[in-house]
Amino acid sequence: MDSLIINGGKKLIGDIPISGSKNACLPMMIASLMTDKKMTLKNIPMLSDVKTLISILKSLGTKVEYINNDLNLHTKEIVNHKASYDLVKKMRASFWVLAPLLAKSAYAEVSLPGGCAIGTRPIDIYLKILKEMNIKYSINNGYIVAKRDGPIKGLNFKLEKKSVGCTHFFLMLACIANGTSKLSNASCEPEVIHLGLLLNKMGAKIKGLGSKKIIIEGVKELNGVTEIIPSDRIETGTYAIAVSATGGKIKLENTNYEENKLLFNILERTGSIINKSKNSISIEKIHNEIQSVNIATSHYPGFPTDLQAQIMALMTIANGKSEIKENIFENRFMHVQELVRMGSNIKLDKDRAIVKGVKELSGANVMATDLRASASLIIAGLVATGITRISRIYHLDRGFYNLENKLNNCGASIKRISE
Repeated sequence: MDSLIINGGKKLIGDIPISGSKNACLPMMIASLMTDKKMTLKNIPMLSDVKTLISILKSLGTKVEYINNDLNLHTKEIVNHKASYDLVKKMRASFWVLAPLLAKSAYAEVSLPGGCAIGTRPIDIYLKILKEMNIKYSINNGYIVAKRDGPIKGLNFKLEKKSVGCTHFFLMLACIANGTSKLSNASCEPEVIHLGLLLNKMGAKIKGLGSKKIIIEGVKELNGVTEIIPSDRIETGTYAIAVSATGGKIKLENTNYEENKLLFNILERTGSIINKSKNSISIEKIHNEIQSVNIATSHYPGFPTDLQAQIMALMTIANGKSEIKENIFENRFMHVQELVRMGSNIKLDKDRAIVKGVKELSGANVMATDLRASASLIIAGLVATGITRISRIYHLDRGFYNLENKLNNCGASIKRISE
């Protein structure tokens, strides 16, 4: 099992290329199952989650070829209708293969999902969608066993609670359903828009992407296309927060300012200087003083829960007190006890974290508990005095491509060791 050794106290200066978005490419890869034609997805980040999904797609019958960050996917036919527990348990998003399997072959067995332990994230809404779309299902030995005897039925459906996953799932089923479907209270995240645009390029008829109400007119079949995976807004935000903590100046290349506009406004309030150009963003932190800010996570365009742990790491060394409220997941403060081990002053009160800034953090042995929590510990390690050792960084490898090398190229001192 790998660990990271960080020698803190160094400013970040340099350029960082932003990789393709993990949260965008996973549903786009799954959508390749919707057609029997060849698909090519460019700018793929070869993360452990991507590798897991490739294994799942191969097990279902997809021919996969990866060349120079381009992923060629071709599923002439579904040869296996079962997505096994051994693979699905590693990543919650893999559960979404249930939708294209039912769309293409009318039968599927998919293990109940796994992934980071950051909340219960029940599947009852998925099951309700199946039932109302004329799809029968049962739960047997930890698997959803689903089949349809006829066409998928178009559906008017309102999500009781916004969900990116349920929105992805609904779009893939509805785009080949009989008639017109409408989804109310849909998620507006960029990743939903990117999936919808891909499906439209394949021949789907989806309107209202980026709004709370999406209308889908069903079509009979979808075609293969070539599409570019957009830049990762969470990776962008993570590096922007990192330099705001360490000081220095970095240029983030091949990224999108608008998708992180709220974060950049917040970082300016903390004391960072933000300059944007067409495809890059520069973040500069000249002085050591960091102003505290209050944060409440919410669905897009609000503050992303996937950056909550990282902004908390920044607030641990800010002037004054900040309050961070987590509104998306009920169990996403597991990084707090690790930050406290490094000298931070954080008190938890249900869904709130009260952070009182300290003058400095101290290096310590800490443990990553989930993907984004691991990023917060790296930021803390970069600003801490002494050596920080982060174990269980397999969490990090699920969502950050080549992170230590990107940071080392900007002056950080991070070493990966195998134990």
